[in-house]
Amino acid sequence: MERLQKVIANAGVTSRRKAEELIATGRVSVNGQIVRELGTKVDQRAKIEVDGVPIDKKQKTMTFLFYKPRGVISAVSDDKHRKVITDYFADQDARLYPIGRLDYDTSGLILVTNDGQLANLMMHPKFKVDKTYLAKVEGIPNQAALTKLRQGVSIHSRKTASAKAWIENKNQAKNTALVGLTIHEGMNHQVKLMMRDVGYPVMKLKRDRVAFLDLTGLQPGEARRLSGEEVDRLYRLAQGKED
Repeated sequence: MERLQKVIANAGVTSRRKAEELIATGRVSVNGQIVRELGTKVDQRAKIEVDGVPIDKKQKTMTFLFYKPRGVISAVSDDKHRKVITDYFADQDARLYPIGRLDYDTSGLILVTNDGQLANLMMHPKFKVDKTYLAKVEGIPNQAALTKLRQGVSIHSRKTASAKAWIENKNQAKNTALVGLTIHEGMNHQVKLMMRDVGYPVMKLKRDRVAFLDLTGLQPGEARRLSGEEVDRLYRLAQGKED
């Protein structure tokens, strides 16, 4: 017997947290009966439906590395009818969704999956993995600013963890710089807020790397499916079994 939300997530329908929302709002039935109680346990023989559609408990999981362009929402739908990440995966039968998010005006690496267990592990607060960003900023940061970024700055009365910070390149004529920043936290708008705190507002932002994964060979709007070995390695990282 397993909890209903876990079975739904493991089937690749959505993340466990979203599965809980589906249950609470009466969109899930078990053996023909609507179930709203979180924590309900079901066995492998149970017929589970989401919005009247039976889930495939043996659905094959898949995870993609996607190069999100700017101007795309990190979601499966948008009430303002803006372009969303899953628009790029319309040829896939699986119900895919992004793991985490990137701001609308931020480009770069994001994972898209139907593996609810992996998504749940990677979005858990305990999951701390290096994420590298490249930020085009106004001005050229001095050594004091870089040192402050490395030691941590205060955001919403909370000090960020130590980070790696460096200048990738600079344009003296335009008074701009490309700053590299590696962090392992996931606060909303963290890089933008960190750069603003040290006096160098972000003009453009890209997430260039997550853990051992990067954007090599991809253009904005392109994706590649992760290999089994890469997915296994993400599981080990998420479970704290690999540095």
